Amino acid sequence: MHRHLAFFGACLLTGVWLAPVVAQAQAVALSGILGSKVLLVVNGAAPRAVAVGEIHQGVKVLSVGADNAVLEFNGARSTVRLGEAPVSVGSRGGNQRIVLMADSRGHFTQQGQINGRSMQFMVDTGATTVAIGQSDADRMGLNYRSGQPVGLSTANGLARGWRIKLDTVRIGEVQVFGVEAVVTPQSMPYVLLGKSFLADFQMTKINDQMVLEKHR
Repeated sequence: MHRHLAFFGACLLTGVWLAPVVAQAQAVALSGILGSKVLLVVNGAAPRAVAVGEIHQGVKVLSVGADNAVLEFNGARSTVRLGEAPVSVGSRGGNQRIVLMADSRGHFTQQGQINGRSMQFMVDTGATTVAIGQSDADRMGLNYRSGQPVGLSTANGLARGWRIKLDTVRIGEVQVFGVEAVVTPQSMPYVLLGKSFLADFQMTKINDQMVLEKHR
C-alpha cells in the first residue's frame, strides 16, 4: 500500500456518474438549491432550475430539503443529495453501475459515504482492502483500536494498523455492506477503495472511463 501514499497530495477530484440501469431511467444530479427550487442536471445536460411540483425531462421534484431533493420518474422515487454522484431515477431493477471518469493523472476519485459519513474516495485496484487514514477514522468515530492489529509497510518503514469491518460503503445510491478495511496511522487525503469493496463489482476500463457494475 505504501507505493500509493506518495502521490495522494497531487490527486484532483473528478466526476462520477451513477448510470441508468434500464432504458427508461434518468441519471440525475443536484447541483444547487435556490429556495424552493433545485438545479437539476439530467443525463449530463446543462443545469435547470425546477420548483417543487414541476417536471423537467420527465423528472418531477416532490420536495426540497436543506441539502437534498426527493424526485420521481416513471413512478419510482429517489433522494438526490447536493454535490453527490448522480443517481439513477426511475430504475426498477437490474445491476447498479458506477461510471468513473479519470482525472488528469489517471486517478478515479469521488465523494461517498462510510457508515453514513461523507468521505473522499480513490479507487485503488492494487490495494487488498479499503484503507482509511487514522485521522479520518477518528472523525468518523470508528472504534478501530478494538480491531485486529496488523503490520503495515509504509514509505517510512513498518507501522501498526487495525483491521476492522465497515457497516456500509456507499457511492451515489450504490451501497456495499460489511466491507473489510484497514486503518493506517498516516493521514491520507483519500480513502482507498481496494478489493474488499471492488470485489462486489464487475470492472470494465475503457480509456479514461471505469465502469463498476454491482453483482446481483
